[in-house]
Amino acid sequence: MMRVKTPEGSSLEFTDSVVKEVETLLLAKPEVDRFFVAVGGFGGNESNTANVFVTLKKPNQRPKDPKTGKKPKQFELLDLYRKEFMKIKGGKIFVQDTSQGGFSASGRGFPVEFTLTGPEWSGLSKATRKIMDEMTEVGLYTDVDTDYKEAVTEVHIVPNREAAKKYGVSVNEIGSTINALVGGQAIGKFSQNGHRNDIRVKMQDVSADEKATLSRIFVRNTRGELVSLPEVVNVEESPGATSVTRKNRARAVNIFAGLAPGVSQEKALERVKTITAKHLPEGYQLLESGNTETFRESFQSLIFALVLGVLIAYMVLGSQFNSFLDPLVVLVAMPFAFSGAFLALWGLNLSINIYSMIGLILLMGIVKKNSILMVDFTNQKRREGFKIRAALEVACPQRLRAIMMTAFSTVAGALPPALAIGPGSEALGPMAWAIIGGTLVSTFLTLFVVPALYSAVSRERKNIEIEDEIDSALAKSL
Repeated sequence: MMRVKTPEGSSLEFTDSVVKEVETLLLAKPEVDRFFVAVGGFGGNESNTANVFVTLKKPNQRPKDPKTGKKPKQFELLDLYRKEFMKIKGGKIFVQDTSQGGFSASGRGFPVEFTLTGPEWSGLSKATRKIMDEMTEVGLYTDVDTDYKEAVTEVHIVPNREAAKKYGVSVNEIGSTINALVGGQAIGKFSQNGHRNDIRVKMQDVSADEKATLSRIFVRNTRGELVSLPEVVNVEESPGATSVTRKNRARAVNIFAGLAPGVSQEKALERVKTITAKHLPEGYQLLESGNTETFRESFQSLIFALVLGVLIAYMVLGSQFNSFLDPLVVLVAMPFAFSGAFLALWGLNLSINIYSMIGLILLMGIVKKNSILMVDFTNQKRREGFKIRAALEVACPQRLRAIMMTAFSTVAGALPPALAIGPGSEALGPMAWAIIGGTLVSTFLTLFVVPALYSAVSRERKNIEIEDEIDSALAKSL
């Protein structure tokens, strides 16, 4: 999607002329299938905005890039379009991937979204400009934008109480006069088609020059004399917002941006905190919102699920093996699985995102089965009378085939999404590679570590049992 923004106050015709230039560029792109344009916003009340929804052809139908000799991917085209549309004069064009909008409560779909809150609009507007300028300069962000619009000038008419007292004019009279000037005053009614309507008198032409307009207005004082309105009021002009946004009952400004190629969301969000700390005055604060807030909440929830899963797994295994130590032997495979997943992601330059975190949670259930097969069968052999080493020498070779079959079937099932075959399958790549890397590393290492740890734990447990028997025998003899 492309958002077109022309200067505040631009007419619908001017915005449409800028959009036509965008359409001309899109029509010349062979990888574009179709596009849909909405000028004036979806509500039709924003004459300086437009939205362009672009549908690309399927990856295998796009022409090859003459420079690389490969068919371009969507993120490559986004960066290319962003540079080309910067040449269009008369407006700003923001290019974004709408597929990220589903994770955002705001629906904007930007990976970086945050809110500045504070008591005064003037402080918010100054801080917003400085923060956006630095975000643009550091090169980590693209399409830095805000929902704050400050191009509208507000006129504040403040009664001059000392002058009003001098001329004998009441504040109530000043307010009534200004109200009649702007909103009009009902002086009667007339009938039409069975309805009675107000007859409202108001100033016919309000000049763009406020002082010239006010000089034509008079108010009556307590003595019945007419006094020029500028004599008893002060006119103040200041920038104001066209819409008022609040969060937690405080004035708020939302800032959102995309990510430059190769920049992780975590790094970008940490840099935002550093930038805002420099420019936010005292009494103003930064709040995460939109995709940023969803990102934090999702990762916290996934980490909580990961920790809770380990605890529940330990309790279930403890009840199955009727032991506190055997579950620890089983769970020793999990650190190797996580290290293997991280190595796979690092080696393939993939990020730790929502999908890869889901892959880590899946690994918890996948890799424990190898240890469970080995520990359970070893315990069975020991109950048959085998000693620790003999039980392991029998159990490990017999359970090796089952372990290798389940491991390789898991890897085979994760290969199609890992190879990213088909449109949109790249999103599942980190999850698949995390499963593959974790499964391979944990399978290989647990074949050695689990038997060794089981042997050490069993010997220690045997020594404790012998000591308990000796203590019991001594107690009986005494």
